[in-house]
Amino acid sequence: MSEQKVALVTGANKGIGRAVAGQLAEPGTTVLIGARDPRRGEEAAAALRAAGGDVHAVTLDVTDRSTARAAARQVEERFGHLDVLINNAGITGSGQVSPQDAYDQIPSSVDLDMVRRVFETNVFGVIAVTNAMLPLLRRSPAPRIVNVSSHAASLTLTSDPDGPFASLLPSAAYTPSKSALSALTVQYANELRKDGILVNAVAPGYVDTDSNNHTGHLTPAQAAAVVVRLATLGADGPTGGFFSEDGPLPW
Repeated sequence: MSEQKVALVTGANKGIGRAVAGQLAEPGTTVLIGARDPRRGEEAAAALRAAGGDVHAVTLDVTDRSTARAAARQVEERFGHLDVLINNAGITGSGQVSPQDAYDQIPSSVDLDMVRRVFETNVFGVIAVTNAMLPLLRRSPAPRIVNVSSHAASLTLTSDPDGPFASLLPSAAYTPSKSALSALTVQYANELRKDGILVNAVAPGYVDTDSNNHTGHLTPAQAAAVVVRLATLGADGPTGGFFSEDGPLPW
């Protein structure tokens, strides 16, 4: 088995995922960019290689289990193991966020098909990719899994009528999908704790990305820092936690 540290980042051809890939590659980690579109994945990988990183594209649609299994086979054949899995791929619902998209997610009138699409990527896709990669992660001396979530996943924060999210419209798709991801993170952490696999969720903050029409105040690079920190935890690091740049977040 190669001693080279290997990381896979899903949804990494742009935004936070691409920034995470770039920062992980800086210390010499081999980074695999998971992307649904092979062309966009390769363009992102080529740009990061030009900056000096050992970065490669892997075709991976988290809603298609066959591509997850194929990606796992590629990793096994080329590297024999995986050290870091960043489940970053996610969708908000109806595409880019707009006022109308927010109204589309109000629980009493939501389109169930849209809810299913969101959960397919944000929850079921995480299960599919994680389970495909677990045999490879078990071969790592220090395996780490990071699930990219949102402050909106916090039931404590979103249920507070006087809290920071009081002005947001209720959501039956994106917000519950991220709360479900929190629950899933804890359950994987509980199962894998005995194997030394640290599993945590992270809320990167309000980031300038396509998903919010570039209204976020943080750059992808700023948001990526906390993701990378959790991906590179030491053996005494936490597991089953939910973190932001400022520290632990309430569930």
